[in-house]
Amino acid sequence: MNIGIVCYASMGGSGIVATELGKVLAARGHDVHVISADQPFRLGSFEPGLTFHRVNTPSYPLFHEPQYLLSLTNTIVRVTRERGLDVVHAHYAVPHATAGILARQVLEASTPGRAPRVVTTLHGTDITVIGADPSYSEIVAFSIDQSDGVTSVSDSLRTATCRELSVRHRIDVIPNFLDCGVYRRIDAAALRRRYTGGDPSTRVVMHVSNFRPVKRIDSVLEVFARICARVRAVLMLVGDGPDLTRAQRLARELGVADRVQCLGAQENVIPLLSIADLFLLPSEQESFGLAALEAMACEVPVVASNAGGLPEVIASGATGFLHAVGDVESMAVSGIEVLTDDALHRRIARAARRVVRERFCAERVVPMYEAHYQQVLGLSPSLTP
Repeated sequence: MNIGIVCYASMGGSGIVATELGKVLAARGHDVHVISADQPFRLGSFEPGLTFHRVNTPSYPLFHEPQYLLSLTNTIVRVTRERGLDVVHAHYAVPHATAGILARQVLEASTPGRAPRVVTTLHGTDITVIGADPSYSEIVAFSIDQSDGVTSVSDSLRTATCRELSVRHRIDVIPNFLDCGVYRRIDAAALRRRYTGGDPSTRVVMHVSNFRPVKRIDSVLEVFARICARVRAVLMLVGDGPDLTRAQRLARELGVADRVQCLGAQENVIPLLSIADLFLLPSEQESFGLAALEAMACEVPVVASNAGGLPEVIASGATGFLHAVGDVESMAVSGIEVLTDDALHRRIARAARRVVRERFCAERVVPMYEAHYQQVLGLSPSLTP
C-alpha cells in the first residue's frame, strides 16, 4: 500500500505519533511518504520504504502571509501523481485534512479514479482549540465530514468532537502507541549520578512537554515544591516552549531553583525517563497523554490530571495517580507517597509497564490503522466502534 502521512514537524504529540506510525508502516512493507514543512522531529536516519517530502511555501508580495494550505495541497497532488498514493493520512483536521480533501478534488478532476482516500486522525487541539474557535469551526467540521475515514486518539476526544462540532462522520478510536522494544527502562546509572550529585537518596522528578499554557507548568513547580518539603529531590524539565521562562521564574520564587534542571527539547527521552522516579503531568487537558505513556513504558509512576483521555491510559491507584485539574496538594501527596514507599513504587511501575505492553504497543495498534486504510479502500469491513 502507498501511504502519504501529512503532519507537523514539531515535537508535539501529533507529529511524533505520525512519524512513528510511518516508520512502523514502512517496516511492515508499505511504501510511506511523509509530507511536512520540515523534517519531522522523530524522523531520524534513513528507513527503507520511508521517504520525506518537504513542502516549500514561497512568499509573494501579493499575499500578506505564506499560503501553506495551497503549497501543501500542491505537494500532495504531486506526490500522488509521482508515487501513486492510495491513502493520504492527515494528522490534524486543519490544515492537513483540508489540504488532503482539496488535493483529492484536484486529482478527481484531472485523473478520475486515481485520487487517494483521505483518512484524518484527530489529536486534540485541532478540536479543543482550533475547532472551538468560531474563525475555524466550520472548516474543521467540513474537513472531518468530507474525509473518507476518521480516527481519534481517545474516546474522550471522539465524544468532544461529536459534541462540539456536530460532525456526522463515523469516528473510530485508535490509541497512540509506542515501540515497546525501544521504550523500556535501561541502565543509566552514570546519568543518574550526574543529575543527583551521586546521592542515592535523591529522587528524580520529571516533566516533559511543549511548555504551553495547557500543560499548567505552574502546577508542576507547585507540586514539586511541596514534594521538596518532604523528600530530597530534583526536577528535570524536558522540552521547550513559551512557558519555560515562566517556569524558571516561578522556581526562583518558590525557592527550588537550585533543584531544577532545564534540559531543552530532546529527541531521545528514554535515558532520561530511565533515571526518573516520578513523572508529573498536571495538564488542563490531554486528549491522550503520550508523555505519560512513554513514562509508564519506562516504569515511571505518573501523577496527572483527571482530564481528557488520561483516564483511558492511567487507572488511578493501580497504574498511576489522577487528581482534579489544579489540585496540586493532592498531586503532591500522591507524589510523596510513591517516592517514599518502595513497595508501592515497584507495584505502580510494574503495573504501568504491563498495561502499556498489553494495550499500547505498536504491534497491537498499527494493524488497527492498516485495517482502517483497507476499510476506506473498500478492501475490508470497518473497525468495530
